[in-house]
Amino acid sequence: MFEQTYDRLRESVERALKDLCQACPSPQPLRDAMAYSLLAGGKRIRPVMLLSACEAFGGSIQEAMPFACALEMIHSYSLIHDDMPEMDDDSLRRGKPTNHTVFGQGMALLAGDGLLSWAFETMLAQAQGSQQRWEAMRTLARAAGVTGMVSGQCRDLAQRPQDGEAELYRLCAEKTGGLLAGAASAGAALAGADAAEQERMWRYGIALGVSFQIQDDLLDILGDPALLGKQTGMDKARGKMTYPALLGIDRARQVMEEQTRLALELLGERAPFLSELTRRLLQRDH
Repeated sequence: MFEQTYDRLRESVERALKDLCQACPSPQPLRDAMAYSLLAGGKRIRPVMLLSACEAFGGSIQEAMPFACALEMIHSYSLIHDDMPEMDDDSLRRGKPTNHTVFGQGMALLAGDGLLSWAFETMLAQAQGSQQRWEAMRTLARAAGVTGMVSGQCRDLAQRPQDGEAELYRLCAEKTGGLLAGAASAGAALAGADAAEQERMWRYGIALGVSFQIQDDLLDILGDPALLGKQTGMDKARGKMTYPALLGIDRARQVMEEQTRLALELLGERAPFLSELTRRLLQRDH
């Protein structure tokens, strides 16, 4: 049942993203660079979360789809920029050459900028006359912006060896947790959930994000590059502060499990699909 629901939501997102790319009026070099990353596959965790959260609170998948696609545009833009030489300088993403290695750094930068702008165009086209949709868009802006993902990326670049666990938690909560929190909370907002329920879903996404990032860091040490679709051992090579580096592998796993339990407690019984997704993300190997 879980696999059927996940596949249904993911495939719906894939179709909607392809339709958007086909209709995109941008000049071809930019359109190709944006589509290269946006349609590169992946698990589509964030848009699936948004749609399932909306469904859990009684909302419409169809009405939420533009926001799910916009969220995936934001995520894709962040990956393009994150892979560039000024950031992580990666050559592989999802088993394919990174955007800047195919299109050049200038076009990759524009592709990321274009996807971010396109995301808000997509949401604005749907938001007129609906307080729920305005609230969802505000939530995603918060998740992606200067107190969310971008802030976390800043902390990642500026981290110092003497930074402790509290700063590392905040880095993970913003960098990875931001978009996951935005997905869960915006989905609830689109369905008309009240402010308290939206905040609970936000906190769920933050706890899941910290857990998710620790698992990513563990996979960078212990994972299979062929399954991951990217090089491993990069965190150590770059001297990054991660939970495994700071606390050791065993303690990092304990923190991951603690954050996962917190996420599940915040979900309660309202969203069984999201509960199962949370458990499976803890067990993933890529």
